[in-house]
Amino acid sequence: MKQLSSMLSLLFGIMFWGFRVFVTYMSATGKDSGFPIQNFNVEVMLLFLTIVFLICVYKRNLIGGLIYLLVYGAYFGPQLFDAIMIVASGEGADIYTYDTIIASTIGIVVALFAFLNILADKNRAANPTDKKTDWFYKNEQYDRKLDDRADKNNYRTL
Repeated sequence: MKQLSSMLSLLFGIMFWGFRVFVTYMSATGKDSGFPIQNFNVEVMLLFLTIVFLICVYKRNLIGGLIYLLVYGAYFGPQLFDAIMIVASGEGADIYTYDTIIASTIGIVVALFAFLNILADKNRAANPTDKKTDWFYKNEQYDRKLDDRADKNNYRTL
């Protein structure tokens, strides 16, 4: 989690999760937040699963990031597709349609960014580079080798 992109992917995920908590709370209280949700029960379940997914993103777990992307794609994808089709067909899209496009796109992009960041980070974690020490440890000129005299020094004590 030293990279800026890693911190940003987690931060955006937490911010979007907070946004979805707000939208779900507003829907549960009956107030209009401007962002409709498809199914309240699935939304609540997704909110709890997102906590687990964000922990996986923090731990740099590739399988967790992939499941995060697939679940968000499966939940927000059909909403996004339906909203885009309504706008494309000209059937009189209202503000909720455009809000659905915005929220669904952000949800899928955040999950995709987190997954791609974990995927790119696997190479960094497998081959970490540290400029402070690599000049010494990865340079054959400074390798420590035993010379012939090391085991021939027989000191006798009287």
